Amino acid sequence: MTRPITAGVDGSEESLAALAWAAREAVRRGAPLHVVHAWRFQPQDAAATGDRDVQERWVRDSVAESVGTVTERYPDLTVSTEVREGDAVAALLAAAGDAGTLVLGSRGHGAVVGFLLGSVGQQVIAQAPRPVVLVRAGEEAATEVAGREVVVGQQGEPEDSADVIGFAFEAAAARGATVRAVRAWALPTVFTYSPGSMRLADEAGGLESYERKALGEALGPWRERFPDVPVIEHVEMGSAGQVLLSVAANAQLMVVGRRARRTAVGARIGSVAHGVLHHADCPVAVVPHM
Repeated sequence: MTRPITAGVDGSEESLAALAWAAREAVRRGAPLHVVHAWRFQPQDAAATGDRDVQERWVRDSVAESVGTVTERYPDLTVSTEVREGDAVAALLAAAGDAGTLVLGSRGHGAVVGFLLGSVGQQVIAQAPRPVVLVRAGEEAATEVAGREVVVGQQGEPEDSADVIGFAFEAAAARGATVRAVRAWALPTVFTYSPGSMRLADEAGGLESYERKALGEALGPWRERFPDVPVIEHVEMGSAGQVLLSVAANAQLMVVGRRARRTAVGARIGSVAHGVLHHADCPVAVVPHM
């Protein structure tokens, strides 16, 4: 069964842009669209908006209105909705478990907003078992035209980024887009390269040659699986976040990874994903990987 593309909505401009993006993605992938909204009864607003039943009816009508714009544009798209009372993080994480991709709204150069208040957005991104795509207000289909790339960051060994690269190739194939695979490297220190890595770098003809070889090995299986997807291999010295952002102007989607395992201080997004989420203008997909 094809997993749905799931969008979290709350009526904000950002979440409506996310809903529109999710609908286009569902059409491209031949997947159903699932729309989720979490709400809480606000007793202090009862004088203005009525009791619990009245507030819930208002919420459901609002969600139905938002979904109506999608079903009107894509009448053949299968759309389901879920309105639940309770915690937003729990609702979104539950929805993400059944989704192919979870799509949320994001404020430009700031934190995730909407019903994802404060640290809630980061909790969802850090804990979701599926890829999460963040979409800014104003994002339109025009940015997905031919010539704009799917940019993906690759780090570490090939197996470390297989899920991340796979997501990028699948997205590019659905769009008829080029994959720009980016691997950033730094001058060696005791923290960035092990003695074994330095030996391999020497055998490869230098650090840059070593990095190019590592990127090529990571891309190899996906090039075989998606032979019609054009690929640009981009190897550049610098921090991963800065190099990714330097090529973001021509991106219709940026794909970065985050470690799926939890640390002693809880689930983390990672510095590269965090920086890209805050500064890239295009939608950003954060893909969990081992």
